[in-house]
Amino acid sequence: MAFSANAIIFPKHHSTTSSHLHWTSASSHQESYKPLTTSLKFHFQEFRASNTPLFAIPARTTSIEQPDVITLPTAPPSWREFAEKISGEWDGFGADFTKEGKPIELPESVVPEAYREWEVKVHDWQTQCPTLASQEHVSLTYKLIRLLPTVGCEADAATRYTIDERSVFSNQESSACSCFAYQPSTGCYAAVWPVKGQFDDSMSGNFRRVLELEHCLIHPDDRESRMRVIQVVSLEGNHQHYKVEVQSIKVFVEQWYGPFRNGDQLGGCSIRDSAFAATEPSKPSEIIGPVWQSVAAVAKFEDSENILIGEYADDGDRVPKTVVRDESNAILLPKKMWCSSSKTEDGDTCCEAGWLLSQGRAITSKFFFSNGLQTQPKEIHLACETAVTPDQ
Repeated sequence: MAFSANAIIFPKHHSTTSSHLHWTSASSHQESYKPLTTSLKFHFQEFRASNTPLFAIPARTTSIEQPDVITLPTAPPSWREFAEKISGEWDGFGADFTKEGKPIELPESVVPEAYREWEVKVHDWQTQCPTLASQEHVSLTYKLIRLLPTVGCEADAATRYTIDERSVFSNQESSACSCFAYQPSTGCYAAVWPVKGQFDDSMSGNFRRVLELEHCLIHPDDRESRMRVIQVVSLEGNHQHYKVEVQSIKVFVEQWYGPFRNGDQLGGCSIRDSAFAATEPSKPSEIIGPVWQSVAAVAKFEDSENILIGEYADDGDRVPKTVVRDESNAILLPKKMWCSSSKTEDGDTCCEAGWLLSQGRAITSKFFFSNGLQTQPKEIHLACETAVTPDQ
């Protein structure tokens, strides 16, 4: 079968060793689903051992005779395992932060009069995030639903304020995901979402892009608890040299409330979490003080300029790498979260989000951008980190 020059393909570098976060995890809500059989995993690993692309997807075409469509590949066992982990009703709270990590108040027009009379500042949205990953094809859709703030248990009758629907391999260019990495064993993922309002100067070759870098981290000991950090970044320059700057940050604290129902079931007062934006941020001594040892799983995207979706693979011999964080780059957030944007020794830009799970134990997600590439990361890392020195 022949494909066009801009066909969507999977990376060629898949390892025969599946990637796992090496912590013992408690049983998860997904146990109610039928598990994948060992034979399926075995045969897929044999298939992945070849040097050929896993899938090629014909690019979208528009003509009088043919509608604007994308043909999706059949889901491999690894995607089905991921779909079981990520699908369902994820409810919680979300908040926006400045690039310095300061919480942003909700618009006054949406805040109940009672809060205004009591001079209570409101920073958090109650949110729903119904998510469905297909078991048949490599595709995923979720809705981010923001609910109008309410007083007391009126949350049970809350009104939807905004709905942001996003799809991997969407046929809507305005909401298409340009890069997606996933880990079957945990349900963690990372995604790049282009934002409208891009700028290109064909004469000079200069451009400006705005991207949302989404880091979805699921707690390895509690698969019903997750954090999502979205870094809104600008990329400005040309294809030989450009700089990456964080413009703002979005944080979502979410828990799993059951199988996918497309947001029909509202958690209301049964929500197990609470507003968090104005709570104390992480302590510098917990994040910046220690020297960390990191073991990463890696998804690589530098070999193609097409829209890609890839599975995290083990990073070589899994020798731990030493990580030391710079206080000047770290943005400390509530709920033991942080994020940063910094230059590496190789001159790449690293956009990171991390979650301190317990004292000296963290999980991190990193996007690496390199000059000379198009505006997508060359690699995305998902890592377990352990502190090897005591807090200062």
